[in-house]
Amino acid sequence: MLAGARIELFLPSCRNLKEKRAIVKSILGKLRSRFNVSAAEVACQEQWQRAVLGIAAVANEWSFLQEQIQAAVRLVENHPGVELIRADTEYYD
Repeated sequence: MLAGARIELFLPSCRNLKEKRAIVKSILGKLRSRFNVSAAEVACQEQWQRAVLGIAAVANEWSFLQEQIQAAVRLVENHPGVELIRADTEYYD
């Protein structure tokens, strides 16, 4: 089973790309280490206050996969300096 999430973020405190990239790098590192998922910035790379992250995970149990993706989205949502605009999740069998 496979799950994918697309998370759109607003970064109100960022005044330049360097600040944005520091926040995004921190989030991606936490996602990869805590949840063993693939994660990357997939859009809006040149916009200061917007980011779109993609997360993918694979597991053999449906409930475990759902819990992992939901926890990953919560981690992003609760990260300091980040406002969640939208999170879309898809599951594939």
